[in-house]
Amino acid sequence: MKIEKLNIHSYGKIKDKEIKFRNHINIIFGKNESGKSTIMHYIVNSLYGISKNKRSKELSDYDKYLPWSGQDFSGKISYILDNGKYFEVYRDFYKKNPKIYNEQKEEITNNFSIDKSTGSQFFYEQTKVDEELFLSTVVSNQQEVKLGKTEQGVLIQKIANLVGTGDDNTSFRIAMDRINRRQLDEIGTSRSREKPINIIQKKLTDLQEEKNVLEKYKNSQYEIEEKILNKKEEISDLESEMQMYKDIKNVLENLKSEQEKINLQKQLKSSNSAKISEYDFNIDKIQEENKNLILEFFENKKVKKEKNDFTFFVSIFVLILINILQFVFLKNAIVKISICCILLVITLVSIFAYFRRKKQNEEAIKKYNEKQKKAEIIKEKINLIEDEIKKLERENNNIEKNIKSIEEKIEEEKRKKLDFIYIKYHKNINEDFLNIKTLEQIQFKIQLLQEKISNTKVDLHRFELDKSNIEPQLDKLANIEEEIELQKEKKQQLEKLNMSFELAKTILTKCYENMKETVTPKFTQNLSQNIADITNNKYKNVNFNEQSGLVVETEKGDYVSASHLSVGTIEQLYLSLRLSMIKDLSSETLPIILDEAFAYFDDERLTNFLETISKKYKKNQILIFTCTDREQQILMELGGDYNLVIL
Repeated sequence: MKIEKLNIHSYGKIKDKEIKFRNHINIIFGKNESGKSTIMHYIVNSLYGISKNKRSKELSDYDKYLPWSGQDFSGKISYILDNGKYFEVYRDFYKKNPKIYNEQKEEITNNFSIDKSTGSQFFYEQTKVDEELFLSTVVSNQQEVKLGKTEQGVLIQKIANLVGTGDDNTSFRIAMDRINRRQLDEIGTSRSREKPINIIQKKLTDLQEEKNVLEKYKNSQYEIEEKILNKKEEISDLESEMQMYKDIKNVLENLKSEQEKINLQKQLKSSNSAKISEYDFNIDKIQEENKNLILEFFENKKVKKEKNDFTFFVSIFVLILINILQFVFLKNAIVKISICCILLVITLVSIFAYFRRKKQNEEAIKKYNEKQKKAEIIKEKINLIEDEIKKLERENNNIEKNIKSIEEKIEEEKRKKLDFIYIKYHKNINEDFLNIKTLEQIQFKIQLLQEKISNTKVDLHRFELDKSNIEPQLDKLANIEEEIELQKEKKQQLEKLNMSFELAKTILTKCYENMKETVTPKFTQNLSQNIADITNNKYKNVNFNEQSGLVVETEKGDYVSASHLSVGTIEQLYLSLRLSMIKDLSSETLPIILDEAFAYFDDERLTNFLETISKKYKKNQILIFTCTDREQQILMELGGDYNLVIL
């Protein structure tokens, strides 16, 4: 991998700056505070992104390099991988993810995976080196190597850590001690009664005992809650049944006006029927009276026939004729006179009787005529009554039809509404319901149901009071159960944590053993070669073990502890080891970035070091950040080719 170019738009105090790098050695020269460290961090942040580091007390790169002026906070980095592929990465440091372009300036950002927390993982996918490993190997800065004589033990420990674990900040022994200490403090052992795991177990035992005592209230609660539920269901059923009867009552009451119409019609019909009966009685009475008049009529008519005027006049004529004849034929005057007197008397009596009878007959005729007239009046009256009866009968027929029509209408309406009610309340329909037909029966049923509901609500209230009396105990039980679950979770967490500790120790031990068997020998071999080259074989071999720590073989064949070496020599060891590790980090030939890394190197050590890296690491791009011209002079003396970048 080769970094070709930096285009810094705005980063820290640097603004609108372009920096080009060449293969192999590049010296970035500048006085103190000229921005050398800023450029080095710009490279790292362009490749891995910039962290705001909100949870740390240390000042983050985001806050440290936020532009001094303006709102722009961006730049580009261009590099070529070993396979010849060109990439250009644009970063707006306000945003998490960059924009990545290929050689044809086509955006290929989506070709790489994106992590929600860290953003695009493009550089890790290309090199398989994360930021932490990159900083601990590729980058060597002044904060890591500028140690005083009193801190050389720290640097020695870093070297030992690198050799033993591959990380200068990680010691196997210290890591194991820390894990064991944390395991003891955070979990404890079976003998440590005051440790978390045993405290929790004691709590669980005590809580379980208290829970067992309170369990009886829970059983009672189930019974009471079942009773409450049953009573509520009973109330609901009763209220539903009562509502059904109320609905039926409303239906019947709503149809009551129509029923009243029927009643009125029936009353009118009954009144008409009474009138007809009365008329029939009157007709019978009038007909009886008429019958008597008819008898009298026929009697008067008989008298009239028996007393004929013709007979009377014939009788008078005969008497007169006799009287005339006796005067003609009789000689005797006395006889004549006597017969004449007798006939005269008879005639007079007959005339008197005639006129008397005639008068009587005229009176009888008059009475007959009067009775005949009365009979006609009666007949007319009968006809009128019969007409009225027919009228009333017709009216009753119409009333009957109206009653039938209204009844059919009522029944139809009643049927529709009751069918709806039957469908709605089908579960409430029973034998009692089928026997109830009148409003009075319905009202009585509603009253019974109201009493049942009232009594059931009393029972419900009693059960609810019983429930409220045990609820405090149940709340206590619930709290205990919750606390038991909490303690169980804590125990499980501790058990998981303990398993994690054991797993960590197992993995750490395996990794350490694997490191010692495979990686460490290789590191020590490379380190030994580098230190021999750098020190002109003054120091040859470097070994590391847990008992002796870091030891170095001198040119005389003696082994001395690293603690007896000078600070400069220790720095050489440290840089040499990091250089040795770079070769095996990735399939890519990663650059070597040295930021004021030679502060404690004398000219001889620096010459040896630069000569070694210029020959041994020709494939690596080397970026040397410095505020002195020593590196340039030595490289010129060595005849080495380099690219100078002046800030």
